[in-house]
Amino acid sequence: MDLAQIKAFIDAMASSDLAELEASKDGWTLRLVRNGVRSHSVPPVAAPDRSPSRPNTSIETPVAAAPEICAPLSGIVYLCPGPDQPPYVEVGQAIQAGMAICVIEAMKTFIEVRAERDGILEAILVAPGTLVEAGQPLMRTV
Repeated sequence: MDLAQIKAFIDAMASSDLAELEASKDGWTLRLVRNGVRSHSVPPVAAPDRSPSRPNTSIETPVAAAPEICAPLSGIVYLCPGPDQPPYVEVGQAIQAGMAICVIEAMKTFIEVRAERDGILEAILVAPGTLVEAGQPLMRTV
């Protein structure tokens, strides 16, 4: 499975109302879960590790509290669209569902993180340019 295929799955899920999407190819399994909510009826899937020195691992996406906005994937978080531009959002700002609130860079691909519901941004929980893990809380709303 190459990066273009993974990006296509991410885009397909983003433009639909699917809660989960799983695809397998060439011994690899890609599982996308919306909102960091994992179905408890399906065990986590381990991606094959091609390195003989490291055992296979599975990635669990933690379930977040309802008002938290969590990282959909691991990568570097950016809170501004560019170096000389204002941040996407600021503490105290009203946000609407679908609004871009930050960007995560993973494998030289930039993925917009969008608000899933309306609210007021109460706190930004990460610093710009830091590495975040999938499921890690990025922001908190009320």
